[in-house]
Amino acid sequence: MTDSPRRAPATRAGATPAGRRQLRRALAAAAVDLFAANGYEATTVDDIAAAAGIGRRTFFRYFDAKDDVLFANHDEIVAEMEEAFAAADPGRDPVEVACGAVGLVLDSYAADLDVSLKRFALTRAVPSVRDKEVATVDRYQRVLARYLQGRYEAQGDETASLRAAVAAAAIAAANNHVLRRWLRTGGTGDIKASAAAAFALVVDAFRTPAGEQATVVAVLTTATPLHEVVARVGEVLRG
Repeated sequence: MTDSPRRAPATRAGATPAGRRQLRRALAAAAVDLFAANGYEATTVDDIAAAAGIGRRTFFRYFDAKDDVLFANHDEIVAEMEEAFAAADPGRDPVEVACGAVGLVLDSYAADLDVSLKRFALTRAVPSVRDKEVATVDRYQRVLARYLQGRYEAQGDETASLRAAVAAAAIAAANNHVLRRWLRTGGTGDIKASAAAAFALVVDAFRTPAGEQATVVAVLTTATPLHEVVARVGEVLRG
């Protein structure tokens, strides 16, 4: 078994909010290094804790299991998204606001490419990690839908729940398409430009003409390509 380089112990680990964020990220980095070097199944919580310079009990104050550590900043991103929604101009297009908020997910992946690439490889090789990723994406989508529903209800839309669910699914699909394509290339290319183009398609598809209300019910399979989903919804909205 190949040992991963031991990381320097944290000083007063988790003593401050910033320290807790730093420790969570250190644990994530240690975990992906060990998973890549030794294999996911062979790596234990004790191995991860030791590599990050902390004890087993400290690990479990932050995470319930070793697969949780791979998405260490998930709660932070959700909190940042909700802050962005709270601070958003109520006059802005709600789908534009939602697209901007979900862009925080892309930012987090781009900020630590090495960890992101190793985690992506694990999601394709380890079923439990893939399931964890699916659950993470689902939570982001629910946060988007909750915000959008609130905005649509404020506009008096009687189908706010349905409209929000469909729009949130499209935004999540655009985000996932851009992110996975970027990761498959090893993180090359301009992810921000790709995201901007994808989100522009979604915003255009869901924009309601001034003075009108529109409701869309689309029946599509999960295998339908993103560009076709957006195009078909857009055609209906534009009449």
